[in-house]
Amino acid sequence: MERGDRFDHPLIERYASDDMARLFSPRARFTTWRELWIRLADAQRQLGFPVEERQVEEMRRQRDVFDWDRVAALEKELRHDVMAHVHHFGELAPSARPIIHLGATSCFVTDNADLVLYRRALELVARRLAGVLANLAAFSRQWRSQPCLGSTPFQVAQPVTVGKRACLWAQDFALDLDEVLRIVGWLPFRGVKGTTGTQATFLLLAGGDHAKVERLDRLVTEAMGFARSIPVSGQTYTRKLDWTIHQALSAVAQSASKFANDLRLLSHEGEIEEPSESKQIGSSAMAYKKNPMRCERVCSLARYVIETANTSAHTAATQWLERTLDDSAVRRIALPESFLAIDGILLLVENVTKGLVVYPRVVEKNLREQLPFLATEEILMAGVAAGGDRQDLHERVRVHSRAAAHAVKAEGKPNPLLELIAADPAFAAIRGRLPELMDPARFVGRATEQVDAFVRDELEPRLARTPPEAGGAELRV
Repeated sequence: MERGDRFDHPLIERYASDDMARLFSPRARFTTWRELWIRLADAQRQLGFPVEERQVEEMRRQRDVFDWDRVAALEKELRHDVMAHVHHFGELAPSARPIIHLGATSCFVTDNADLVLYRRALELVARRLAGVLANLAAFSRQWRSQPCLGSTPFQVAQPVTVGKRACLWAQDFALDLDEVLRIVGWLPFRGVKGTTGTQATFLLLAGGDHAKVERLDRLVTEAMGFARSIPVSGQTYTRKLDWTIHQALSAVAQSASKFANDLRLLSHEGEIEEPSESKQIGSSAMAYKKNPMRCERVCSLARYVIETANTSAHTAATQWLERTLDDSAVRRIALPESFLAIDGILLLVENVTKGLVVYPRVVEKNLREQLPFLATEEILMAGVAAGGDRQDLHERVRVHSRAAAHAVKAEGKPNPLLELIAADPAFAAIRGRLPELMDPARFVGRATEQVDAFVRDELEPRLARTPPEAGGAELRV
């Protein structure tokens, strides 16, 4: 079948990086299986099990050799993927054939390999998050003092600064980074647990020596780079681990979608846009359009990850006793695809945050149009301080505000509120101070100082611990 005649997964072909795709490739998965068989055999040899050094060495020499057609033929015959690979590995390393997979169950390789690959994928996600945080740190510093309209909930609110708003995005991603790194450090190995988790077969091979079986578990766990194995298991590790990982990926998707939605709104307001290429087309019909296509894609992929995470919840909830096989097919799909989607999402977010375009004159114009309304409390207090009657001034501000709002909304005129107040004799005492009271910097509180503190105390230490992935973000489409 030619390429154009089969389904090509968009996560591979369009969105995820080659690095993440390789992590979940057949070669990565099955090479990890073989590494597990080698580590198990070597640990058994060290502890006096019937395994010879020459057998382990032959396995090592053949670890990376695959005949994919032979594997496919064996699986079609045996209807068992693990045994197909056991047989093929035995054909490549005939002296080791009698001891490959000795005492183990299929989940020794499938579950342990999954944990190895998930941890590597989480480490890549962490580096991608660090790249996003580095971009947002630089952006926040650059625009730390640029006042802009605040919005709650997408209605005019007290001003903030462009940099302060970016810190809200960065804070979400920083919390995601913390959780991803926590899981990387915490994630246990399944270890050497046997068919139903009792280690009965290994105890038999060890001649009833419980300490030797415990040592075997530790040796293989440490050889695969884990600090500990899960204390007890059934045939599989508890699927709560998958749910924990999936929750973290869902959280990243939530943060990315919030950021991308915000930027889509700001793009509509004309204040901030995602980067675009000189020949980029926004619409096949409306040639003038420049859609926030990257942010739209982020929201779309994020929706998929958030919903897919529920499969891990259902799987954990419906395991039977020591295991049930209805988890097998969905686990091959849901977690790898979520990692691929998150990788694509973070590539997009890193690209967008590196090239954000701010239009300060539009930001200032939008703020200036609304600032008279936002400044009314300051004007009222200044009028009272100059000897005016608070209740009388409040009523006059209310009446003028209504008239100004009507002029803006019903007549399409510029906001006349400041002129109406300046012309009112009740405010004559502070007429000369009105320009001063309209200074946007008066209304942003400690936003600038908050940006400085957040970047210094929150982002920079995280970036020092977790450098961004080298090479930056490269998009296919």
